[in-house]
Amino acid sequence: MNQEVLLQFDHVGLAYKRLLKPFAPKSWVLKDISFELYRGEVLGVIGKNGAGKSTLLKLLADIIAPDKGEVIRPKSLNAQMLSLNLGFNPNLSGYDNATMSLVGLGKSIREARECMPAIIEFSGIDELMEYPVKTLSAGEKARLGFSIAMQATPDILLLDEILGVGDKDFRKKSSDALKERVQSNQTAVLVSHQPSVLQQFCNRVLWIENGQVKMLSEAEKVLCAYEKYQANKTQNGGIQQKSVAV
Repeated sequence: MNQEVLLQFDHVGLAYKRLLKPFAPKSWVLKDISFELYRGEVLGVIGKNGAGKSTLLKLLADIIAPDKGEVIRPKSLNAQMLSLNLGFNPNLSGYDNATMSLVGLGKSIREARECMPAIIEFSGIDELMEYPVKTLSAGEKARLGFSIAMQATPDILLLDEILGVGDKDFRKKSSDALKERVQSNQTAVLVSHQPSVLQQFCNRVLWIENGQVKMLSEAEKVLCAYEKYQANKTQNGGIQQKSVAV
């Protein structure tokens, strides 16, 4: 694996106000997070719901800024979150939404138009592209959104539990496309609750627990420790419930 550091978190912390009041206290979602992301690697992120995984992706995408510490990156670095909800205008056609979305992802209008044949071919909704997006079904919108997102060429691809969408055939097609992307030299960060997915795709895994780094190492080592931890929690929880019942 190429050991060139592409991006670095240096003691990063981020806090949110949970109540919309002027003097409401902040709760720390992430605390003292430090790690390096190497060019060409796929870094997995695992942890329970509310651990701070999605917040971490927003920091990586430069959507939000940390309250403490620093995210060190080149100014030209482009980190793109693969999202099926690309802010479609429901009254515009599939063509117009695709063009606007790709421009929003950093492409010129000419480049966006050059991507259109690939989007149409992959999505399989050629006959619907001239209609307003509001007339499309949820599955058709997902096909369009995924097909557009796959035309993005970021330095870092950010994936949040997206490994296939739509009906059975398109789910396999989209899953295969993602596999091809992350198994190339694409630098990626993949958030998932499924250890088997992270084991398959990732070089290393970052385990976040209560907003802090619990462990960061080779995928197999971290996932083994994570699964043991989860099994112990389940077992101890079951024992406690039985005790209370008695």
